Amino acid sequence: MAEATLEILGYARWFSLAACFAIGAWLDNRDRRIPNEHWIAWSKPLIFIWGLELMIKGADWTIWASALAALSFASVSLIGRPTIPSILKGEKMDVAVAFCYLIGAAGVVFGAMKYASGDALSLLNGSATELRILWFEVMLAFAMVIVFEFAWRLRLLHGGADAKGLMWVALIMPSWSTLTPIFQPSGVIISTPPVFSLFIWGGLAFLFLPLILLFLNIKNSNLKNLKDLRMAWHSIRMPLDIVQEKHVWLMDQVMEKPDGSVGIKSRTRAPRRTPSAEELAEQVDALIEQGAVSAWVSPKIPLITMFFPSIIPLFLFGDPIALAFALLG
Repeated sequence: MAEATLEILGYARWFSLAACFAIGAWLDNRDRRIPNEHWIAWSKPLIFIWGLELMIKGADWTIWASALAALSFASVSLIGRPTIPSILKGEKMDVAVAFCYLIGAAGVVFGAMKYASGDALSLLNGSATELRILWFEVMLAFAMVIVFEFAWRLRLLHGGADAKGLMWVALIMPSWSTLTPIFQPSGVIISTPPVFSLFIWGGLAFLFLPLILLFLNIKNSNLKNLKDLRMAWHSIRMPLDIVQEKHVWLMDQVMEKPDGSVGIKSRTRAPRRTPSAEELAEQVDALIEQGAVSAWVSPKIPLITMFFPSIIPLFLFGDPIALAFALLG
């Protein structure tokens, strides 16, 4: 009965991941931002599913508290960090979050005292006790949350929505224990965390983007010479009258040539700083004055948009690293 229930929880996780990222990708493409309310709303099925798993597996208080520590740390990106003055004033939200911090810290400390010592190999081959494995799964999810939080703070992940989405995945899919990919290779001993696997599949999805852009440019007859071929793999041509309405980087600019004349030059890299609406309007007007009716633009594709289709290979094949080792023998 417990195994059947855990299998149902696994499918619930897959469905939640697909639904959450489908809506998130739609919001990110439409507004180039995903409001915190989206992640707060989807934290409810996360807590419900994770709580059911811990209850079915008979987690003790240290594991419950350690899971609370992971959730509390992740909440900082959504509701902020409580301050001592606000706690002393008795503000309910900050007092409640601080209380969760204390319980979580106690769970991590006492859980480490209870489960950290022991043979590491037993965790890999599954011979460790179920509760010890469960505590380490919770702590691995906690570690992934910390990694993505600091990656965001250090600007290794430029989008706050990307970091929040990855933290959400780390918590709703803390391990592969309830997730069984359809074509998972047999004999897999070590797998990367599901959230890291999704990150890898998302990175691989970006490799197909140049081919897609090249196909679109060929379809739209945008290749006139070798210069166009140089631009076609990372940008597309777009009418200038709609450039300001789209989420794109303008790659064409009016520049003075060495002979003193003025002409249009196409950059191969997007600008380091996104121009303001006024600056973009000036650039478009300058191109129109040169007689241009269209320009090369590079689409701003959110990371969440690439993660959404990456759910398919994650569901089919699971961890790409384990898959690669299995295929290579």
